[in-house]
Amino acid sequence: MDDIAGARVAVVTGAASGIGAATVTELSQRGWTTVGLDLRPSTGAHHAVTLDVSDPAQVRAAICRIERELGPVEAAVCAAGHYAIVPLADIGWTEWLRMLRVHLGGLLNVCRAVVPGMVARGHGTIIGFTSDLAVGGSDGDVHYSAAKGTVIGLVRALAAELAPSGVRVNAIAPGPTDTPLLAPDSPWRRPSYVRMLPAGRLVSPEEVALSVAYLVEEGTFCVGEVLSPNSGSVI
Repeated sequence: MDDIAGARVAVVTGAASGIGAATVTELSQRGWTTVGLDLRPSTGAHHAVTLDVSDPAQVRAAICRIERELGPVEAAVCAAGHYAIVPLADIGWTEWLRMLRVHLGGLLNVCRAVVPGMVARGHGTIIGFTSDLAVGGSDGDVHYSAAKGTVIGLVRALAAELAPSGVRVNAIAPGPTDTPLLAPDSPWRRPSYVRMLPAGRLVSPEEVALSVAYLVEEGTFCVGEVLSPNSGSVI
């Protein structure tokens, strides 16, 4: 890894596509040195590390290397995700655990890796990704909604714990977003659903990335907040 002199370091999980990819692009344009963590190479980030965010040892090793070679991680954005519509009766234990490992475990692993350094320096920002389905729920989304709900709990509790040290923790809860995570035949893409949204369209990943940038750079008063760019899907 070759450092970009003077640039702040931001780590983004799920950076190979969708919201994560849009986030590394937005932060890079704002002068951040971006490091994408994903199962696949993150071509839009300045640096890419391929790993499984649900593996604490892999995440810890990656953060140690990043901070050794690039400098302190000042922003950590946990956008890695997994989505599937499955009725309750068809959800196996393996799928339950996968949802929790990726969403809750991925955020927890990143937090445990970056928090000690942020606390020692007296500043830093962490953003977890939840969903409007964690608030509103939906047919066939029990395991996804449950996993995303745990993210809100972690973010708010950790925000209260770390605020006195100068470290801010917040969350973003997008509504249906126009990314590859939504299959072409997804019910969230049906014209009948899109017409019901007050904004009349899906959110774009670039718009969600602007929400990330706001919490990272401008929303310095935001602690334990859940920002919801959702085209009015949950009001």
